[in-house]
Amino acid sequence: MGKISQQPLLEFPMPANTVYLPLRLLLAALVCLWLPLVSSAAETLTVHKSPTCGCCVAWLDQLSDQGYEFTLSHPTDLNTLKANYGIAPAYQSCHTAVSEQEYVFEGHIPGALIKRFLEEPPPGAIGLAVPGMPLGSPGMEVEDRFSPYQVLLLMEDGSSEVYAAVGSREEQASLGH
Repeated sequence: MGKISQQPLLEFPMPANTVYLPLRLLLAALVCLWLPLVSSAAETLTVHKSPTCGCCVAWLDQLSDQGYEFTLSHPTDLNTLKANYGIAPAYQSCHTAVSEQEYVFEGHIPGALIKRFLEEPPPGAIGLAVPGMPLGSPGMEVEDRFSPYQVLLLMEDGSSEVYAAVGSREEQASLGH
C-alpha cells in the first residue's frame, strides 16, 4: 500500500494574519454602524380618526417629525372600533393608533413614550392612553396653556395604571431626550 501524503494538494502563500487585521476591524466597524440603522426602522401606525379632526393632524405631524410613519383610516363607527381593541370609554380620546404588533395608542400620547413602550412592552399590556384631550399635550397646544396629564398603561384585563405623568410643558419636551 502506498503511503498517504500529509502534504496539501495545493499550497498558496498566505500572508501573516496581521495583514487581515485592518480588514477585520473595518468590517466590524461597518457592522456596528449598520445595526442601529436596521433596528431604528420607522414604526408604522394605523391611525383611526374622524376625517375632520384638526388636533389629530397636529399630533400626526409631531409623530412624523419623530420618524413615525402612518396610514390613516376614517371608520364610520370609531367607538365600536375602540371597543373592539379593548379601549374602555373612560380611556378614550379622539383618535386610536394601532402598531404593527397590534398595540393601541389612544389619544395625544407623546411619541417618545410610544417608542419606549414598543421597545419594552410590559407583560399583559395592550397599549397606552391619554384620556380626553388635555391642553398642551402633543397636538393640543394652545398658546402657552398646559394641563398636567397622565399617560395610562392599558392592561388586557381592562384595568389601567399610570405609565407616565407629564406635569409641565418642559417635562413633555424632555421626554424625547
